[in-house]
Amino acid sequence: MDRIEVFTLIQSHLADELDVEPARISEETRFKDDLEADSLDLYTLVQELEDSYGVAMSDEQAARITTVAQAIDFVVEHAPAAT
Repeated sequence: MDRIEVFTLIQSHLADELDVEPARISEETRFKDDLEADSLDLYTLVQELEDSYGVAMSDEQAARITTVAQAIDFVVEHAPAAT
Protein backbone atom coordinates (compact mmCIF):
# COMPACT_ATOMS: atom_id res chain seq x y z
CA MET A 1 0.00 0.00 0.00
CA ASP A 2 1.34 3.39 -0.86
CA ARG A 3 0.50 7.02 -0.13
CA ILE A 4 -0.95 7.61 -3.59
CA GLU A 5 -3.44 4.76 -3.22
CA VAL A 6 -4.56 5.99 0.21
CA PHE A 7 -4.73 9.61 -0.95
CA THR A 8 -6.87 8.65 -3.94
CA LEU A 9 -9.35 6.82 -1.72
CA ILE A 10 -9.56 9.71 0.76
CA GLN A 11 -9.85 12.29 -2.02
CA SER A 12 -12.63 10.34 -3.71
CA HIS A 13 -14.50 9.76 -0.46
CA LEU A 14 -14.33 13.40 0.63
CA ALA A 15 -15.27 14.73 -2.81
CA ASP A 16 -18.33 12.48 -2.87
CA GLU A 17 -19.32 12.93 0.79
CA LEU A 18 -18.84 16.71 0.88
CA ASP A 19 -19.84 17.44 -2.72
CA VAL A 20 -16.59 19.23 -3.58
CA GLU A 21 -14.31 19.03 -6.59
CA PRO A 22 -11.54 16.45 -6.08
CA ALA A 23 -9.01 19.05 -7.24
CA ARG A 24 -9.76 21.05 -4.07
CA ILE A 25 -8.37 18.21 -1.97
CA SER A 26 -4.61 17.87 -1.49
CA GLU A 27 -2.47 16.42 1.28
CA GLU A 28 -2.37 19.85 2.91
CA THR A 29 -6.17 20.14 2.98
CA ARG A 30 -7.63 20.58 6.46
CA PHE A 31 -10.90 18.74 7.00
CA LYS A 32 -12.71 21.35 9.06
CA ASP A 33 -11.07 24.60 7.97
CA ASP A 34 -10.80 23.95 4.22
CA LEU A 35 -13.69 21.55 3.58
CA GLU A 36 -16.05 22.53 6.40
CA ALA A 37 -16.36 18.86 7.37
CA ASP A 38 -18.31 18.20 10.53
CA SER A 39 -17.89 15.38 13.04
CA LEU A 40 -20.26 13.07 11.13
CA ASP A 41 -18.28 13.59 7.92
CA LEU A 42 -15.07 12.71 9.75
CA TYR A 43 -16.69 9.68 11.37
CA THR A 44 -17.70 8.31 7.97
CA LEU A 45 -14.16 8.89 6.69
CA VAL A 46 -12.74 6.94 9.64
CA GLN A 47 -15.21 4.12 8.93
CA GLU A 48 -14.16 4.09 5.27
CA LEU A 49 -10.48 3.87 6.20
CA GLU A 50 -11.13 1.11 8.73
CA ASP A 51 -13.19 -0.90 6.25
CA SER A 52 -10.86 -0.38 3.28
CA TYR A 53 -7.51 -0.81 4.99
CA GLY A 54 -8.17 -2.80 8.16
CA VAL A 55 -6.90 -0.09 10.46
CA ALA A 56 -8.42 0.59 13.86
CA MET A 57 -8.62 4.21 14.94
CA SER A 58 -9.66 5.29 18.42
CA ASP A 59 -11.74 8.43 18.95
CA GLU A 60 -8.65 10.08 20.47
CA GLN A 61 -6.52 9.24 17.44
CA ALA A 62 -9.23 10.46 15.07
CA ALA A 63 -9.52 13.75 16.96
CA ARG A 64 -5.81 14.46 16.38
CA ILE A 65 -6.07 13.99 12.60
CA THR A 66 -6.86 17.34 11.04
CA THR A 67 -5.37 17.10 7.54
CA VAL A 68 -5.49 14.68 4.65
CA ALA A 69 -1.74 14.05 5.03
CA GLN A 70 -2.21 13.03 8.68
CA ALA A 71 -4.95 10.59 7.67
CA ILE A 72 -2.70 9.09 4.98
CA ASP A 73 0.19 8.77 7.44
CA PHE A 74 -2.05 7.00 9.95
CA VAL A 75 -3.24 4.45 7.40
CA VAL A 76 0.25 3.80 6.02
CA GLU A 77 1.67 3.33 9.55
CA HIS A 78 -1.17 1.23 10.97
CA ALA A 79 -2.42 -0.91 8.08
CA PRO A 80 -1.79 -4.63 8.46
CA ALA A 81 1.10 -5.88 6.38
CA ALA A 82 0.12 -7.50 3.09
CA THR A 83 0.64 -11.23 3.04
